[in-house]
Amino acid sequence: MLNFTIIKLTLCLIIGILLAEYIGIPLNVSLYLALALWVGVAVLFILVRQQTQKHIWFGLLTYLSAISIGILVYNLHDQQQFKRHYSQFITEGHYEQATLNIRERLKPGVFNDKYIVDILEVNHKKAKGKVLLNIKKDSTREPYKVDDVIWTSADFKTLANPLNPNQFDYRNFLRKQYVHHQIFSDRSSLLTLRSKRYTLFGYADALRSEINTKLKAYHFKPEELAIINALILGQRQDMSKTIYDSYTDAGAIHILAVSGLHVGLILMLLTIGLKPLEQLKNGKLIKTILIIILLWSFAVVAGLSASVTRAVTMFSIVAIALHFKRPTNIYNTLAISMFVLLLFKPMFVFDVGFQLSYVAVFAIVTIQPLLYRLWKPKWKWTDYLWQILTVTVAAQFGVAPLSLYYFHQFPSLFFISNLAIIPILGVILGLGLIIIVLALVNVLPQFLADAYGVIISAMNAVMAWVSQQEQFLFRNVPLDAIQVFACYACILSCIVWYIKPSFRRLVVVLISVLFLQGSWMFTSHKHSDDAFIVFHKTKQTLIGQKSRTALNVVHNFDSLTFAKDKILSNFKVGNFMTSQTVDSLKSVYRFRGKTLLVIDSMGIYNVQRFTPQVILLRNSPRINLNRLIDTIHPEIIVADGSNYKSYLARWRATCSKRKLPYHQTDDKGAFILR
Repeated sequence: MLNFTIIKLTLCLIIGILLAEYIGIPLNVSLYLALALWVGVAVLFILVRQQTQKHIWFGLLTYLSAISIGILVYNLHDQQQFKRHYSQFITEGHYEQATLNIRERLKPGVFNDKYIVDILEVNHKKAKGKVLLNIKKDSTREPYKVDDVIWTSADFKTLANPLNPNQFDYRNFLRKQYVHHQIFSDRSSLLTLRSKRYTLFGYADALRSEINTKLKAYHFKPEELAIINALILGQRQDMSKTIYDSYTDAGAIHILAVSGLHVGLILMLLTIGLKPLEQLKNGKLIKTILIIILLWSFAVVAGLSASVTRAVTMFSIVAIALHFKRPTNIYNTLAISMFVLLLFKPMFVFDVGFQLSYVAVFAIVTIQPLLYRLWKPKWKWTDYLWQILTVTVAAQFGVAPLSLYYFHQFPSLFFISNLAIIPILGVILGLGLIIIVLALVNVLPQFLADAYGVIISAMNAVMAWVSQQEQFLFRNVPLDAIQVFACYACILSCIVWYIKPSFRRLVVVLISVLFLQGSWMFTSHKHSDDAFIVFHKTKQTLIGQKSRTALNVVHNFDSLTFAKDKILSNFKVGNFMTSQTVDSLKSVYRFRGKTLLVIDSMGIYNVQRFTPQVILLRNSPRINLNRLIDTIHPEIIVADGSNYKSYLARWRATCSKRKLPYHQTDDKGAFILR
């Protein structure tokens, strides 16, 4: 596979993007570096093109140039490095006048509707950049639409870091979409300046809204409408958590992500439907151009997610190859599509959907033929089911390490849900497209809409049943980056050996197994340290004492809240914990020579036999902090999330005046002693 030049160049491009992300190379340096290297490539090419002897230097310089392009495109897409970025015109803590353009509607939160917006002006100065806009929910108002332009006066707040260890880093997630600040507002503080569509995204959003308006007239249930939006239009904002979780736990969430299967079906339909154009002069060229335009129009309607963009790019290359009647190599096609996408969207390399979709396709084209050869069914229907099963298992082989790393769960009944749905998924997709078209022109028969609704409900019921078999769903499975790399090294070495067994390849397999075992031993050693943690939890107290792989927890939650809380499960998975005990809250804790005194709402701290180094204030004790400091002389004051904000502000001011370290968990995150 590595003999293909485009694959090597794509790997170099990815290396460049990773270097720019983790090392941080300035824009001007990356620009001069890329120019110098590509000039060197051009000069060397002129010098060696007439020579018959191959030189390693030309190839090496080309690969270095591809790396430099990766660094450069990373920097060119980061608007924060440019003078007109809005961050140059704002002061945090001050209200700024801003003109915003709605770019994308996100899944609503508990209290706020969420939008990604482009900044047009800040304080009457033209500006660029993207911001997360949080608008307090108002059921009496229609949500904003893409391309709406609004004005507001608001404080640009920096996105908060995660407050607890191993918590999902939403700030880093948005940063990789070039969003660095957020605005909180309500509808009364927003003034609509324009509500006309003028971009492709706006027209696509208007089309999706029109489709939903038409479909609602045919009495689809909300969960059916949500599946249609996800399955065909690529929009999952309105999907309930119950439906989403059932597809996830059943191992079939990929069905709801518009990807290669969906785009491949559309390409097939377009190829058949536009075949009459081939009779015209230059008809094949016209047909190919139309197919590519229609494929990308579908991608825009589906929201240009990483998976649909990857699929449309790949099938566009396939359509071009079909036009020129050139045989295509799937590895080359995948590499070309990845190379092109990363040139325009370098941050896709960090997108989970992008990673999973490419790994799944690589696994299918590599592993599925090997699995399929294990058995030769005699009947066509068994052969068809066997093909589906091998494709599903091959894809799971590919995505399992990444899925465990990101989601920490493995649905072992994935093959049941896939065998039940995939054979008819083409019919569901094709019929869905027909229903949308008929609904748009107002000729959709009600019986056809009802029949489609029944099919969608039946699919939801199958997913719900599979997801309820919880004994087959492995949750909270820990896996870190080193182990993911070791798993893929082991899988790849086994595949290479299986394709062409040899002693040398067997040695590589055994080395990869040792590497896998070593990664587990290293990870176990890395997480074997002890720690005392005061977690942040609003209006509650949560304390954990880690001893190697065991966690002792104390809290004041009710049983239902404690069972549903994710803070501890995230911490246990991230630190490879195997056991947990629950204890009652105490007034004094000792850890590694330090004594921690807990002062609760009673405000009692009469200590005479020991001197605590750490004071934890919880449940808003009514104390004179100056007197406490003079009496106990602590090294640090810690206040958790169970305290009133007015008390926290007063304690912060006192500690600042006394020059005493102060740790407030809703600001600095969990307090950890190691």
